[in-house]
Amino acid sequence: MFDFEFNPKGHSLLDDQLAESGLEMNIFGVIAGVAGLVGGIAASQNAQSQNEQAEANADAQRQAAQKSAAAQNEYNRKVFEAEKQNYYNFRKYEYDTAVRSWQYNQSLQDFQYLQAVNQYSTSIENTRNQLTYNNIAAIQARESEQAALNEIMSEDAFTREGLLIDQLKAEGRASLGQAGRSRTKALQSTIAELGRNTAVMDASLSSSVEQMQRNMRDIGLRKYGADEQARAAMMIRPETLPDIPAPTMAPERIFVEPLEVQAQYVPEPTRQSTLAPIFGGISSAAGSLASVNWGGNPSVPPPTENYSNSSSSNYRFNPQTGAERYGPFL
Repeated sequence: MFDFEFNPKGHSLLDDQLAESGLEMNIFGVIAGVAGLVGGIAASQNAQSQNEQAEANADAQRQAAQKSAAAQNEYNRKVFEAEKQNYYNFRKYEYDTAVRSWQYNQSLQDFQYLQAVNQYSTSIENTRNQLTYNNIAAIQARESEQAALNEIMSEDAFTREGLLIDQLKAEGRASLGQAGRSRTKALQSTIAELGRNTAVMDASLSSSVEQMQRNMRDIGLRKYGADEQARAAMMIRPETLPDIPAPTMAPERIFVEPLEVQAQYVPEPTRQSTLAPIFGGISSAAGSLASVNWGGNPSVPPPTENYSNSSSSNYRFNPQTGAERYGPFL
């Protein structure tokens, strides 16, 4: 701060003034030493306070991180439990729904089988009735054909009988009216006419019988066709279907619990040294006290003094003590 150069061979007024002010410089040195020590203690207390505040802040951050991690873990646990509960609820709902559907379908299948059995019984009854009707119709048709043939045969018999009577009458007239060859010819002519009429009647009767036989066969064929048609319309005997497989519970899902969230790492706070300011204050106080001239001789400098650096002279002046020293100084 001050940079004065002195001549070691001479003496000036400034030397006297500095000698008179030595006592004041000593007092100032003591005060500076005490102030340095007090300042070091205050700085140490300030560092301690800052360290405590940093530690409190770190603790608060750790607690906040732990609370956040605990809240996240609690939320994850609730979400996990809710997911499991929803899965089991839905799983049970699906199974109950499948059971109800299975029961309904099984009941529907049994009902449809009973309906088919009833329809089959009705179909059997209708087929039996149709076959009975076919039999009755065939019998009636045969009877009608037989009656018609009987009528033809009766008519043929009556005709034959009439022809025979006519022949006898003709023969009687021929016997009474003529004799000899003429009578013979008349008889032959009557017999021939009767034979011709009989042959025609035989042919007609034979044709009627054959027609009746054809009609009988046709009746049989029509009955057979009607019977087959009735049987074809009859339902097939229903069979019971196998039971519908009962539903089974689906395999249970495997759950993996959520990973536990760890609290966020909070680094240790940077602590200030509480001893360094004290040591600095002690060092400063020691330096200040060391500069005090305890013997009252201002010309004796303390061993640890800090002077201004100048290369122009080897004499330097200490403004705190007013002392001069010779030699190189830093």
